[in-house]
Amino acid sequence: MTEAAAATEGVEAAAATEGVEAAAATEATEATGAAEVPPPPREFRGAWIATVANIDWPSRPGLTAEQQKQELLALLDRAAELRLNAVIFQVRPMADALYESALEPWSEFLTGRMGQSPGYDPLAFAITAAHARGLELHAWFNPYRARHPSSRSPISDKHLIRRHPEWVKTYGTHQWMNPTHPDVAAHTLAVIRDVVRRYDIDGVHIDDYFYPYRERGPDGQLLLFPDEDTWQKYRQEGGTLGRDDWRRAAINAFVRDLYREVKALKPWVKVGISPFGIWRPNHPPGITGLDAFAELYADARLWFQEGWCDYLAPQLYWPIAQPRQSFPKLLAWWAEQNTQRRHLWPGLYTSRVRERPSENGPKGWPAQEIAEQIALIRQQRGASGAIHFSIKALRDNPDRLADHLHRLYAEAALVPAIDWSAPPLPLGLTQLPPPRCQLLRQQQPPVLRIDPPRDTRFLVLRHRTARGWTTRLLPPPSEPQQPLHLPLEGEAAPAVAVLDRFGRLSPFVLPE
Repeated sequence: MTEAAAATEGVEAAAATEGVEAAAATEATEATGAAEVPPPPREFRGAWIATVANIDWPSRPGLTAEQQKQELLALLDRAAELRLNAVIFQVRPMADALYESALEPWSEFLTGRMGQSPGYDPLAFAITAAHARGLELHAWFNPYRARHPSSRSPISDKHLIRRHPEWVKTYGTHQWMNPTHPDVAAHTLAVIRDVVRRYDIDGVHIDDYFYPYRERGPDGQLLLFPDEDTWQKYRQEGGTLGRDDWRRAAINAFVRDLYREVKALKPWVKVGISPFGIWRPNHPPGITGLDAFAELYADARLWFQEGWCDYLAPQLYWPIAQPRQSFPKLLAWWAEQNTQRRHLWPGLYTSRVRERPSENGPKGWPAQEIAEQIALIRQQRGASGAIHFSIKALRDNPDRLADHLHRLYAEAALVPAIDWSAPPLPLGLTQLPPPRCQLLRQQQPPVLRIDPPRDTRFLVLRHRTARGWTTRLLPPPSEPQQPLHLPLEGEAAPAVAVLDRFGRLSPFVLPE
């Protein structure tokens, strides 16, 4: 599965120089002007923050608001320290909300009681804190799960299980919204639109839970999803699709409409999907495993090829040397399906990393496995990043995982742009306009005044040092058209560029 320990440095050094780091190491002489400042490299470096069952955050229900905030800040600090550039924050685990909502109740994973306010808005807090650290925040929704087996709270009267029991089916240990009920998709889309309108998120994200993973009953037999009511109604109205195709059609329509509706509201908000890593067995040849197309009714290849997402993050949760679920073969196959030239950012099972070698095996890996997977992604044409499941593995640092990531992520990187969603530049412009910068030398310490253009997501500051270029991302002032004043504590003034909400980078400028 892995190389000898002595090869660790070589793999990481090769990945750093051949892939993401190459763009930042092109200058051999001291820069003398803004035109000589190279742009930072581009690579998506994300981590999921799972809130269902308190997997990542908060550590347990019932913490005070201040305790929850401190835990979340520690996770975001860790992400920034490791030079990630995005977090994917679960805001709707089971038709509930980790934000102030008029449509669904507060999540029980915050307070221990569904519907009870934690005393602040976690999503608003997370967005502000993430942006302050140069991190994008993508809001993660579960579109169909109504109740998770870990749920212990009484169900709120505001929850759709109470308000619309006709939408919900009991399936094994779960309660699940029926994807073929027309009001289910309409409600979930309304929930997502509400968040897109009211919050300054960078992305909308859904994962692999479409129809539930199959469960067995007490007799050991596979359970059938109980949608006989909507199936019979469809047939009575003249529907001609087979039952499996009918289910897939409902999921396909939801994914298509999700993309269209998010883009109609805010075209800069990315839409990401993280499906199960195998589309169908024998795709590519030799691959075996769960058939997501047939069992989850998830046609992720169709969504990718139709361009119904800005990025696809197939969960490639297997080691490199596992031939029947080969990481490199699946990675290459997904890249071949990307006919619309969207982004491919595979999900990595970083939580499989174990502290002790004796824990490695089918369900445990050394940190070197993740390092080698990142190296393979960097070598794969059409792939430009990865997402770690989940952030607690990065926090806990098993098998010195952070040491590997510090080397692999030695240079800060920008999130790749979504040029296909961006409007044309104003007539006569070929590049995004840079910010206005002025060095106020009369102040002590000197202050750099930066006037960012409208729709700036981050200010990008670059310094040249003896070891190469450093990069720092700062959010613009919260008030539009207000300058940012940055004290320079004994350091040279940086070159400054702006990154707009679509990920487009302006030229760098030096202060006047």
